[in-house]
Amino acid sequence: MKIALCIKQVPDTTDIRWTENNTIQREGVESIINPYDVYAVEFALKLKKEIKDTEITVFTMGPQQAGEMLRKVLALGCDNAVLVSDKKFSGADTYATGLTLSGAIRRYMPDFNLIICGQFAVDGDTAQTGPNIANFLDIPQVTYVKDLIHGTDKNLTLTREMEDGIETVKVRLPALICVLQQNFEPQRAKIGGIINASKKEIKLCTLDDIGYSADKVGLRGSPTFVSRAFRNIPSHNARKYNLNTSDSVKLLKEQIENIGDA
Repeated sequence: MKIALCIKQVPDTTDIRWTENNTIQREGVESIINPYDVYAVEFALKLKKEIKDTEITVFTMGPQQAGEMLRKVLALGCDNAVLVSDKKFSGADTYATGLTLSGAIRRYMPDFNLIICGQFAVDGDTAQTGPNIANFLDIPQVTYVKDLIHGTDKNLTLTREMEDGIETVKVRLPALICVLQQNFEPQRAKIGGIINASKKEIKLCTLDDIGYSADKVGLRGSPTFVSRAFRNIPSHNARKYNLNTSDSVKLLKEQIENIGDA
């Protein structure tokens, strides 16, 4: 089985910055692997254990610093890695991101059996990139996947979480699935895996490699536009007052008097 694993590096939520186009700045900020993608990695590795001759190629779209994240995933047992990186990809919305990743998968893994994504990205929370990839590649998709029941290189039997319960689904491959967070602790890389990952080549995929025109990708190829972006800081009395004991008593007396007057 050949698996294309799509993961994303997201900014640390304590260090979000905005560009002049109101998109999230990716370069030069502290970043982590998207939490849902951690479980997508685990799902791919689980399939690799169950199905012989499984090959996992990891794709991520982002700045050069995302290569460090790819090394960590290779250390867990994935086989190959592709960094989809080009200045022209900057500012992409979910539509343009899906188009770009689908082009990279066609270029580097045209004979894939399965594409695995995390259900959400915590920096956007739209859950649209995975379905967009499936749409551009014209393959079936299964979202909100919770667990694997049985898998072969021909089809998968899965459980997915619905609003009114758990659904069992069988899907014929090739297909794309989006994985939810699971109820277990993800594995950590071992020394041998880290050493092997340090020796592996990370392939670089640019706009020229996927053959799209510049107006189809990045900010220019994005049909959605962010008109305003801001950090929502709660405003309540605890933030308005620097309370010491005397201030607390005074404020409490004022509130009691107001109740009495009412």
